[in-house]
Amino acid sequence: MGKPTGFKEYQRELPKDRSSLERVKDWNEFHEHMPESRLQEQGARCMDCGIPFCHSGTLLAGMAQGCPVNNLIPEWNDLVYRGLWQEALERLHKTNNFPEFTGRVCPAPCEGSCVLGISEPAVTIKNIENTIADKGFEEGWITAEPPEKRTGKKVAVVGSGPAGLSAAAQLNKAGHLVTVYERADRIGGLLMYGIPNMKLDKKIVQRRVDLLAAEGVKFVTNTEIGKDIPAAQLQKEFDAVLLCGGATKPRDLPIEGRNLKGVHFAMEFLHANTKTLLDEKPTDHFISAKEKDVIVIGGGDTGTDCVGTSLRHDCKSLIQLEILPKPPENRAPDNPWPQWPKVYKLDYGQEEAAARFGDDPRKYLVTAKKFIGDENGRVKAIEIVKIEWQKNEKGQFVPKDVPGSNQILPAQLVLLAMGFLGPEDTVLGQLGVERDERSNAKAEHGKFSTNVQGVFAAGDMRRGQSLVVWAINEGRGAARAVDQYLMSYSDLP
Repeated sequence: MGKPTGFKEYQRELPKDRSSLERVKDWNEFHEHMPESRLQEQGARCMDCGIPFCHSGTLLAGMAQGCPVNNLIPEWNDLVYRGLWQEALERLHKTNNFPEFTGRVCPAPCEGSCVLGISEPAVTIKNIENTIADKGFEEGWITAEPPEKRTGKKVAVVGSGPAGLSAAAQLNKAGHLVTVYERADRIGGLLMYGIPNMKLDKKIVQRRVDLLAAEGVKFVTNTEIGKDIPAAQLQKEFDAVLLCGGATKPRDLPIEGRNLKGVHFAMEFLHANTKTLLDEKPTDHFISAKEKDVIVIGGGDTGTDCVGTSLRHDCKSLIQLEILPKPPENRAPDNPWPQWPKVYKLDYGQEEAAARFGDDPRKYLVTAKKFIGDENGRVKAIEIVKIEWQKNEKGQFVPKDVPGSNQILPAQLVLLAMGFLGPEDTVLGQLGVERDERSNAKAEHGKFSTNVQGVFAAGDMRRGQSLVVWAINEGRGAARAVDQYLMSYSDLP
């Protein structure tokens, strides 16, 4: 810690965002930049806390507490304060393959566990991380580093999301010949097609993919394992197979009218939108929200991304339905530090909707009862009802309709953003991989090996839907496990 009194002298400060009404006119990232001197002041706020919970990387009350990739946060905060940016980048890359991704899209559990955050606003860890990575690219410090020697061992990685890419990067670093298979037309998985451009510019993703290719990773697109190539063929051609296909089976809402046109899963909407943007022409599956009354069902990052994307389409109106109650303004007694703070906040999409329509678009403690269609089989409205959470005979909280609270809302586009149930069946079924009770690939964290010899699993396919930073954690851990399997030892971190 370079400045013992920094946390007393400087207030938490983040870079300004472009105005909500201005930024919804384009698909560019909306965060502006801070001068280096002010960022150094923010680094100086990192205090000598004795036990830095920010990089502990554990689960507490079912949620991430501290950084899941164990970023050496106090060290690179101090280096930034002292102006040693290249050294800060070296520290950052020791634990995180893609800080330019996490610095943009991670919800920052590190900040939720910052010791300073007990009594003062937390250190701006996420923004400092992002700036270190961006500066590394701008200054030319981040370049391709192919391995000096090759082991001759071949590894197939199925899926090119954050878990697959981090595993590929580490395995390639160990000298193995890595081939990554992706069913979409571009590499990146969730990073490319699941997160909108204004949140993570696709040039940023492609820049890192190009770097990995220059280091020797082979990428194969438009190829779905289990359909275009039998999964068993990978077992024959490669010394090890690592499954990182994600948890892409969406949770449905099987109520009356579900089959009406205009009711879509969130990822159908987001994927087609990004592909249209990248191809610079509408795709066959493009879904437009222009001049429509849009209902988003579900919260979380995916729901927010649907809100932000619909606004950029120039929707007519927008409402987001949440079955849970509105979070409190401050930590509840049962949500103490260093747990992730479950408090009310306006994310970027809700902030934009409030600027456009005058209020937060979210309706809490409501659920959809049925979709109402027109004479052409298209959705035109949705019936909702208020709910209360009550205990059943087993003591479990369940939602109960509030009598007489039914309401009809106009809707020509409904987006289902209610999370994911687990991985798709194709690859796991063909390989005979055992599943856990949640239908995920059964493989112990730290070992990552499945019941099938030479087949490993990591990321959302193994743990279920989670954060990008957890996927990177899993990809790195699985790479070490695969390296150990192939070589009988591993020097990977």
